[in-house]
Amino acid sequence: MKAKPSAASRTIQTSLVLPSDTNQHGTIFGGTMMSYIDEVAAIAAMKHCRTTVVTASIDSIDFLSPVKMGHSLCIEAFVTATGTTSMEVFVKIISEDLQTGERQLTATSFLTFVAVDERGRPVPVPPVYPQSTEEQELFQSASERRRMREARRANSKRMIDHLDLTHRS
Repeated sequence: MKAKPSAASRTIQTSLVLPSDTNQHGTIFGGTMMSYIDEVAAIAAMKHCRTTVVTASIDSIDFLSPVKMGHSLCIEAFVTATGTTSMEVFVKIISEDLQTGERQLTATSFLTFVAVDERGRPVPVPPVYPQSTEEQELFQSASERRRMREARRANSKRMIDHLDLTHRS
């Protein structure tokens, strides 16, 4: 399979923060931002592999600054690293006060997607290669994030053995 540049998967979505998107503080709900992150990251992953994908993990979402009603969000995502059937996607969100033009980094996130066929079975994805400085730095640090992801998954599997699944609401 021929390798593709990270830039080929780059996906950008701009949204306006409306009253229905905000909490009692007049800032965007974290869950609304999480939904945007998953959607844009999934599109970037599908652009890379040109098939359906499923979200395998959301490693982190770091909320760095609040976003007020009336501000815009620029959500940017691209594939930073690949495995055999999986892709790591980086997302950054920049907010902008549309009246002053002030922009700030609002959130960052790493997600993993698995490419699947029509029956939901994993399928191979093309390798990715970085070009820009940002892409190169994220590509070089991807193996450490993968190691942490695998350790977290192993811990989750161990914890499942001790969960009580008998309580019903």
